[in-house]
Amino acid sequence: MLARIAHELFWLGRNLVRAEHTARMLDGVFQADVQGRPDDPAGVTLSWGSILAIMGANPEGAPARRDDVLERLTLDAEDPFSVVSCVRRGREGARTVRDVISAEMWEAVNTTNLTLLEGDLSARLRTGPYSFYQYVKERSALFWGLTGRTMLRDDASAFLMAGGRIEAADMVLRMLRVALPVGDPDTAARDGQALALLQAVGGFQAFRRAVPGPPNAQPVARFLLFERAYPDSVAASVDALLRAIDRADMNPRNSEPVLRLTRLGADLEFRRRAADDGTEDGDLQSAFERIQSELALVDIDIAERYFAGASALGVVTT
Repeated sequence: MLARIAHELFWLGRNLVRAEHTARMLDGVFQADVQGRPDDPAGVTLSWGSILAIMGANPEGAPARRDDVLERLTLDAEDPFSVVSCVRRGREGARTVRDVISAEMWEAVNTTNLTLLEGDLSARLRTGPYSFYQYVKERSALFWGLTGRTMLRDDASAFLMAGGRIEAADMVLRMLRVALPVGDPDTAARDGQALALLQAVGGFQAFRRAVPGPPNAQPVARFLLFERAYPDSVAASVDALLRAIDRADMNPRNSEPVLRLTRLGADLEFRRRAADDGTEDGDLQSAFERIQSELALVDIDIAERYFAGASALGVVTT
């Protein structure tokens, strides 16, 4: 496969997953903000400033207005993390590889982009952001469902899946590092943040089924980091990324991305077992940082091995 085509497919997957995760997070935090009780310490939720910090736009977590954050991360065409910007880039990538993806996949992306450009989106956000974000989530599910049903399972689908999985892992790690600073002594605040985070990633019901206990900070952090049965956990995304890259590489035994991902998967399993034996909060925080650093190196390895060093301008994993 041409490096240019593989690169476009990889970033098509990344952009669409980034749009979905951003929509999920904004919707989850908006719902928690609306339902929150300021006099209930257990109801502490993610702040709008911390949402910007997750996206790397507000590293200090300074206060921010809800409407400003919603506008910026939903409609700002210049912000690489905004929903509209991600869908637009995804549509352009899909147009470039129309002869590789199925016609139904192209129609799903193109229709989503056209719909998001219709009408006064600012007014739609002010009157009912839930319906807007629900639409983005449903269209993302449609695209990936069509991918599984209509796209040939070859190198092209492997690079598409790899892009989606590395983005999912990166987004979850961003949320964990900002929303769950697990060394924070304020247990009530951390536990409230944990519940809001579960709602923001769409994992609340899955957590309730998998973990026999309340959604407190440390169990939620372990669930989103280690639970391989949950498809958007970091461990599950790393495993799926490894399988995709291994399938796309003609010589995986000598592939630096494959070797690095194999080591990362083993490290995650080791950390999971250590956590089950009583890992402290500080160890989980170091795990967030180390794993995200390793994923950034994987991103570089993939670009150098398969894309001749190409990267997406202004859109990088940090």
